[in-house]
Amino acid sequence: MGTALVYHEDMTATRLLWDDPECEIERPERLTAALDRLRQRGLEQRCLLLSAREASEEELGLVHSPEYVSLVRETQVLGKEELQALSGQFDAICFHPSTFHCARLAAGAGLQLVDAVLTGAVQNGLALVRPPGHHSQRAAANGFCVFNNVAIAAAHAKQKHGLHRILVVDWDVHHGQGIQYLFEDDPSILYFSWHRYEHGRFWPFLRESDADAVGRGQGLGFTVNLPWNQVGMGNADYVAAFLHLLLPLAFEFDPELVLVSAGFDSAIGDPEGGYHLESLAESVCMTVQTLLGDPAPPLSGSMVPCQSALESIQSARAAQAPHWKSLQLQEERPPPLLPGGPVCKGAASAPSSLLDQPCLCPAPSVRTAVALTAPDITLVLPPDVIQQEGSALREETEAWARPHESLAREEALAALGKLLYLLDGMLDGQVNSGIAATPASAAAATLDVAIRRGLSHGAQRLLCVALGQLDRPPDLAHDGRSLWLNIRGKEAAALSMFHVSTPLPAMTGGFLSCILGLVLPLAYSFQPDLVLVALGPGHGLQGRHAALLAAMLRGLAGGRVLALLEEDSTPQLAGILARVLNGEAPPSLGASSVASPEDVRALMYLRGQLEPQWKMLQVGAFTPQK
Repeated sequence: MGTALVYHEDMTATRLLWDDPECEIERPERLTAALDRLRQRGLEQRCLLLSAREASEEELGLVHSPEYVSLVRETQVLGKEELQALSGQFDAICFHPSTFHCARLAAGAGLQLVDAVLTGAVQNGLALVRPPGHHSQRAAANGFCVFNNVAIAAAHAKQKHGLHRILVVDWDVHHGQGIQYLFEDDPSILYFSWHRYEHGRFWPFLRESDADAVGRGQGLGFTVNLPWNQVGMGNADYVAAFLHLLLPLAFEFDPELVLVSAGFDSAIGDPEGGYHLESLAESVCMTVQTLLGDPAPPLSGSMVPCQSALESIQSARAAQAPHWKSLQLQEERPPPLLPGGPVCKGAASAPSSLLDQPCLCPAPSVRTAVALTAPDITLVLPPDVIQQEGSALREETEAWARPHESLAREEALAALGKLLYLLDGMLDGQVNSGIAATPASAAAATLDVAIRRGLSHGAQRLLCVALGQLDRPPDLAHDGRSLWLNIRGKEAAALSMFHVSTPLPAMTGGFLSCILGLVLPLAYSFQPDLVLVALGPGHGLQGRHAALLAAMLRGLAGGRVLALLEEDSTPQLAGILARVLNGEAPPSLGASSVASPEDVRALMYLRGQLEPQWKMLQVGAFTPQK
């Protein structure tokens, strides 16, 4: 299974036939520039290429009225003046004699992509289309959009493939009111849109683009609007929206298919509308690279959401909380701090110069390597995952092992040598991610060596997520270079802003709340350039939970993630973790359960402790000013 790229050169045929400054930016070069960049980067060659077909009029009728389809069909025989007059009846539309053909290709490309994904021909894909679609309504063109491509694809997935839960994510800077209108009473479609709103002063100037528009009838809660009321939103604002709104709802909804209305007009370099060719082409390439499983580059800038973003996110959460259990739990206020309990030390020990600068990693020659002392013959790995044979020099390995009695035995020493060799490959930029094993009795000592080796050999900021009976090395400095998150403690404790412990949640819902509400906000705030995930004795994770954790942490540090496993658990976990670290999607968790009251209390206690230092945690408990 791979990634499909759907396209047809005929979609470049339409262009503006008269003078109209508003419409002239929607031009054929939007497609050709993106396609040329994909070819230059070698990305087109890595995809399964599909030539777009025309959607039938019956397929267009899944969301559009027969009268509207007929009206667009008739534009094929109209002259320039007639086309201009008809275009003037709609908002920001310019018809062309080729519009009907191009718009049917754009809709058909989405249908082909849905069929390819749902029949298992590919895992995912991108349809490179023109004209766009998300503003188009049942009986009206709008905002350069003729037929609603994503809405038609969603309706097709329901009708032909029998799907019952489809998530539509619309990240265009303009609100996709067309999709909202078409599905606002449909509980099988969860529509999420973040968009520039400016309290209704930005196109399309609609009251129903605000956060309190949540659907109607049976669709209450299945329309989610996140309106940005300030311009210049940055990476921290979007990450906060993902972690505190979109992902909790997406996991609770448990979609069978995700469709993205991928407008790139909020990308850096684009003044407005997704029509800056350089920014557009670069954004398309980055999206295709991610679909192909390539690691995402580190984010830049300080991870502190702005006040306006916090207000918008909290408004959307408050509007949606009556309809979603995952938000109801997180809306509970944290309990007061107990006298004599652990208190998080101040942020003075975090050098701002470290936290504000991203650490760029070189492109690795090996995406994923597995270093096992005794490779299991039943271990099935993707063809491009290598089984590492090398080991660090014996003298060097012994020197690192010397302070730890548990590393003196030969089996522990051999495992340590393989880990050091793999870690050096990652730090040198030769390997992107990896998996290493260690005897259970030496897990804590091996992790201690890995942390120290990483910090002394090039890692500026190292994140360690430890699960199970693995204590933080007692003399590890609180200097802002390492962040220790331990998921296994008997009680929630923030011993410093760089040393956090929480009990292992009892159910899937609690695990998700912990990851989305604590681990990832801290991790993205810290912006590490190396991530260690250690599954030690008694870690208690099922394979699918471990895979999800690894997949989410892979979004950090340019994908530089090293997983350390116990040797006894390697056959069960190494294969699934190798596939996830190599870019495959983790297995579905299924419908998530509700977090237990104990898990919620532990999470909110820690958030209350850490919020003053890590601003990405503010969102869940933030109350808008009146």
